Amino acid sequence: MKFFGNPNGPLKEVVIFAPTMRCNQFPIFLFVVGLVICVSGSLVVAQSTVEREIAAIMADYEAVGASVAVVKNNKIVYNRSFGLKDVDTQAPLQNTDVFRIASISKSFVATGIMQLVEAGKLSLDDDVGRLIGFRVRNPRYPDSVITLRMILSHRSSISDKNGYFTLDAMHPDRDPEWARAYNDYAPGTDYQYCNLNFNLAGAILEKYAGERFDRYIQRRILQPLGLYGGYNVDELDSSRFVTLYAYDGEAGRFNASPSAYQSRSEALKNYQLGYSAPVFSPTGGMKLSAADLARYMTMHMNYGETEGVRILSEAGSRAMQAVQSQKSGYGMALRTIDDLIPDKKMTGHEGIAYGLYSAMYFQPEEKFGIVVITNGCNTGFSQGDVINDFLRAMYSCLYKNFLL
Repeated sequence: MKFFGNPNGPLKEVVIFAPTMRCNQFPIFLFVVGLVICVSGSLVVAQSTVEREIAAIMADYEAVGASVAVVKNNKIVYNRSFGLKDVDTQAPLQNTDVFRIASISKSFVATGIMQLVEAGKLSLDDDVGRLIGFRVRNPRYPDSVITLRMILSHRSSISDKNGYFTLDAMHPDRDPEWARAYNDYAPGTDYQYCNLNFNLAGAILEKYAGERFDRYIQRRILQPLGLYGGYNVDELDSSRFVTLYAYDGEAGRFNASPSAYQSRSEALKNYQLGYSAPVFSPTGGMKLSAADLARYMTMHMNYGETEGVRILSEAGSRAMQAVQSQKSGYGMALRTIDDLIPDKKMTGHEGIAYGLYSAMYFQPEEKFGIVVITNGCNTGFSQGDVINDFLRAMYSCLYKNFLL
């Protein structure tokens, strides 16, 4: 028996090859044929239903384009793209197109750090100031050590008040306002989401790996998993980049965000290993397709391994997913929430930047996960509304029709 169909569209044909059989085997064969036809029909129903739901959600939020992928039992069972890759050219969005995935990128940083922890090059309880080479202390709590574990879980008391595009924002010798980069609470006692945490972690990663940040992630995570993408736009095929659109509420229009894929060539001329990593935006600069993000997600869903390739030990992967802050459900660049899909605890991350909204969430016990990326929505709505509607609709439609 064999299924044929368009990978970017609904199942269109079922071809059944039957071997020579005895008469008393024929009823069994008929049963199997009927079962296959029933299942294939359910697949068609599931796909058409979820596509109607996605079309309705895109209309509600005026989405430019959306790419989705669903994983079940370590396989991508659904991958479709809708709408436009680029408004000016009217190019349709394709499954192989690449997005800047925004803050989901943080999980790649934490994965790389955990690899170095497992190699004995770092400890999660190391003093971040000692690691990076300048004093990292909240001036209100100068005796409280800020650890690697704290920055990976957003419990460091570091903030983005001074910006996060360079480590100068918190360097006492380079910014006279460095103290503004810290919150009023003691390190380890509270949670605040902070991009600077992960740009700092990216610099620490490359310093102790002895390899530039983007190249380490490419060599140790993307290539072993067979994924096309990376942090350095100059080493990727720009024709695959999906244009991102930020919505201007006052003007009532979408504006393209070309800086999402800005070249790093000038910044690399004076690159300082162990300090300049923020030029790649470890905190938000990964570029991947929805399908490749789903493959990466599958590795975390299986606690560090997929298709025979192990990226992290099971213990290291579980450590990333272990909740460090009950306030947020955040672990180390992955968070666990129980209000996304009824009666399911889902683990993953979201992203928002330049008009893009993204999410990957998985259920490690039941072995399913969903990826959604949009390249522009009417931002009169919150990120949570857009992403939650997509994820819930996909789960509901596919679950009811046997794909999940």
